[in-house]
Amino acid sequence: MYRAIFLDRDGVLIHNRSDYIRTWDNVKIYPFTFKSISALKKFHYKIIVLTNQSAIGRGLVDTGTIDEINQKLKDRIEANGGRIDGIYLCPHTPQDHCDCRKPKPGLVYQAQKDFNIDLENSWLVGDAYSDLQTGVNSGIKNLILLQTGRGIKQWKKYQKELDSINFHYIKNLWEAITVIDNSFQ
Repeated sequence: MYRAIFLDRDGVLIHNRSDYIRTWDNVKIYPFTFKSISALKKFHYKIIVLTNQSAIGRGLVDTGTIDEINQKLKDRIEANGGRIDGIYLCPHTPQDHCDCRKPKPGLVYQAQKDFNIDLENSWLVGDAYSDLQTGVNSGIKNLILLQTGRGIKQWKKYQKELDSINFHYIKNLWEAITVIDNSFQ
């Protein structure tokens, strides 16, 4: 079995947009993304991106465009020394009540099946309470909430709920690498 590092896309690798990422021109990659993903390679984890993309279900953008955006991001990461093993997305709106929209564990379970992943010894890194819930709901024990993206607002909004979850609260993905690295000590 493989261990994995599950990463949210918007707010972790790239900046969030309240009006949704609809074109590649909307993508603003964080300055630490490339060195962070490159550093993750040394841990021999599968690197998996999980992303809710309700703009598809809302009719604001089509699946092909989101796939192109994800592929360009993956290509950029690889061109800068990193690696993404898989990108899993939920195209549904919250009203669709699907099994793949975070915080439900459907995307994690699909990746687990595709890559034979040991969830208990994997990591999940996100910028939202729903990301951490996804980890809890799928049995991932190592959780990180970043302050980038929506992280600070989510920390303030869900303080009471977050008290019941064991997680690390960290500035950004680059600093999360230190926590993951220290877990090997």
